[in-house]
Amino acid sequence: MKYHLSQGDNNMFISPMMLYNAKNNQPFDSKNHIAELKLDGLRCILSHMDKLYVYTRHNDLITHKFPELLRCPVPEGTILDGELVVLDDQGKPDFEAMSARFLSRKNKKPVVFCAFDILRYKGIDVTGLSLLKRKELLNQAFKENENYKKVEMFEGNAIEYYEQVRGRGLEGIIIKSKKENSIYEINKRSIRWQKVINWTYADVYISGYRKNNFALLVSIDAADGSKFPVGIVESGVSPIHQKVIESVQKRLVFKEDKNFAYMEPRIMARVKTRSWTLSGRLRSPEFMEFVI
Repeated sequence: MKYHLSQGDNNMFISPMMLYNAKNNQPFDSKNHIAELKLDGLRCILSHMDKLYVYTRHNDLITHKFPELLRCPVPEGTILDGELVVLDDQGKPDFEAMSARFLSRKNKKPVVFCAFDILRYKGIDVTGLSLLKRKELLNQAFKENENYKKVEMFEGNAIEYYEQVRGRGLEGIIIKSKKENSIYEINKRSIRWQKVINWTYADVYISGYRKNNFALLVSIDAADGSKFPVGIVESGVSPIHQKVIESVQKRLVFKEDKNFAYMEPRIMARVKTRSWTLSGRLRSPEFMEFVI
């Protein structure tokens, strides 16, 4: 278990429990599980033992970036796991807006801390309790305000719930075990929490590759008939895929520099992406297959 005590106080960082990918990225119904909305923001640990601290999941202290969180309804002795989000005009988490707020000192778009688990309650470690017991304590821990919310759990049909989430264009769901042994596993990726992502799929041109730490440069057709670059695909690209590209590089590469080789866009690939950014780029794309 990974704990970290900040110097000079009793506030504690706890490495969060991480998610597994659901099999074939498919939701499933189970009487032993609940479902929650997967929020599209910044995973955070909020520690309020004797003073408020907000940490990223990598143990970076970011409290100073979000002064609105200092109006905190969470009592001392509490540590929460949750997601920090910026909501759009329709009340949906906006990842780009959250990133912009995080990176800019001038950006004042308000954030909301959405708590979905509790790790300390009245100073007591509750990670060894079952999920449902922790949820009960979470509901008791604080009253919501405009900057602090509690994530609702869904105990019905997870498949139906996922379809509702997908229809609204949200990121996906997390299916969590509610059995008696559903403890909070600190600093572990656990099968007890499984994510189902609402991927967007696209066919793109391979327009080059990165030489070191091999990755694919990809593009799509622009309105004027040219090719518009939409990102670099790292995830899902295997040594076999690299060999395929290397087998045609002499014929298709027309320009190179120190870091990249640029190819004629003759080969297409299918990718999946979390979403498209407002600037028209792929967000966290993954290679799926070549398109013949």
